Amino acid sequence: MAKITVVGMGPGTLDFMTIKSLETLKNAPVVRLRTARHPVVKPLEDLGCRFVSYDDYYEQYETFEEVYEAIASDLLKRAMLEDIVYAVPGSPFVAENTVERLIEQATVQGIELDFVHGTSFLDAMIHTLKLDPVSGLSILDAFKIEATEIVQTMDLLILQVYDQAIGSMVKLRLMDFYPDDHDILIVRAAGIPGEEKVTRIPLYQLDRAEHLDALDHLTSLWIPRIDTKVDHRYRFSELVAIMKRLRDVNGCPWDRKQTHQSLRQYLIEEAYEVVDTIDNDDLPALEEELGDVLLQVVFHSEIAAENGYFDVTDVISGICRKLIHRHPHVFGALSVEDAEEVVTNWEQIKREEKAIESVTEAMKQLPMALPSTLRAYKAQKKAAGVGFDWPDVQGAFEKIHEEIDELLEEMHAEERDESKLSGEVGDLLFAVINVSRFLKVNPELALNKTIEKFIRRFQVIEESEPAKARGLENLSLSEMDNLWNRAKINDL
Repeated sequence: MAKITVVGMGPGTLDFMTIKSLETLKNAPVVRLRTARHPVVKPLEDLGCRFVSYDDYYEQYETFEEVYEAIASDLLKRAMLEDIVYAVPGSPFVAENTVERLIEQATVQGIELDFVHGTSFLDAMIHTLKLDPVSGLSILDAFKIEATEIVQTMDLLILQVYDQAIGSMVKLRLMDFYPDDHDILIVRAAGIPGEEKVTRIPLYQLDRAEHLDALDHLTSLWIPRIDTKVDHRYRFSELVAIMKRLRDVNGCPWDRKQTHQSLRQYLIEEAYEVVDTIDNDDLPALEEELGDVLLQVVFHSEIAAENGYFDVTDVISGICRKLIHRHPHVFGALSVEDAEEVVTNWEQIKREEKAIESVTEAMKQLPMALPSTLRAYKAQKKAAGVGFDWPDVQGAFEKIHEEIDELLEEMHAEERDESKLSGEVGDLLFAVINVSRFLKVNPELALNKTIEKFIRRFQVIEESEPAKARGLENLSLSEMDNLWNRAKINDL
């Protein structure tokens, strides 16, 4: 059976190598190295070891992912012809992407894998810094730091900080979680006598010119944990933990008594407060109000979890699956021309997910809790989507006039029917909303702006000299109308 023996060369000098690793490398006719840029290569060559490295692959391919895949592919092909000895820095099982790929593919191809233990760079790092990781250590790859959660309450070790560009990327990510002047350690050549160097600097200096010589293939960063009482950026998991404590037997009496029904009003209120901050272009307030909305999501999820229905992880998983499924042009092979086609695809996928077989069903699923203007707007859009619509906005305007005539007729009827009158008012409002849809104006936002405008102008009337002198209620309608027109001129 074809075989690949993977040997860990340790993190530094021959002192870190195991006896079995050393003997395996010495006895092999030729050893294939992921990289010859390792301190033990020259001493091993002096002992008679023969090496062939994959260093040229780093020049041939644009990304490290491509390099690692190409190395693994080459090893597997060669193993079909002869047994291979493959050596990697440190331990085969610590931060070694090529080994991960070999493990994934070797069994499928009928190739046996054997591993010879090597001391990992973690041992050298801990020895150099004289730190005990038992109280918590998070290990991250610099190339994956953008997509990795940063845990500030544990010491952080970041690997593969090869150069200034990577250092800058890492610095910017860390500055989202740590103070700019947070002390960090640049650790180069841990465990290599004569080359080992530890430099303590503030985080913001990581990519400064004076530190560039320390950033190479032997460099890692050690980020000490921070005091949770100072400069702590809380993570989502901590918010969930806080809510659990508030709902606990010894938690807050008010939080413990809440239900989905009692919280309903707060979710609506918080959503509207978010909209207000957006309308006012108030970003600091938006940050706070989004937190209040997030709190409601976590609150409802915790109540559901206590009753065995779902928890916040289920909520997150559900929305992630939905986003992936409804964006086949991003996560799949579908191509789209523009944003309008994205919306069309989204609605089609949504109907399939919910097993909606008719437009009427889709309309009936519009939440009753929506403001009536938005519910009307959405219902009209669904009807228009299958062609039930005016050819242009002119038809929608004519419908407004038609509804006004019908309302006037009902108003002047000899026997007024309040139910019919209400229906005609509703028809008129529906027709106006239809015009707003043609004009791509959100009717809810438009009406709210008009309400704010009305309040501003009425305030001018109420604070006018005649109103202050005689009292607002003592002004004639004509006087108030003149004041209104004056306010209207000044309120653009």
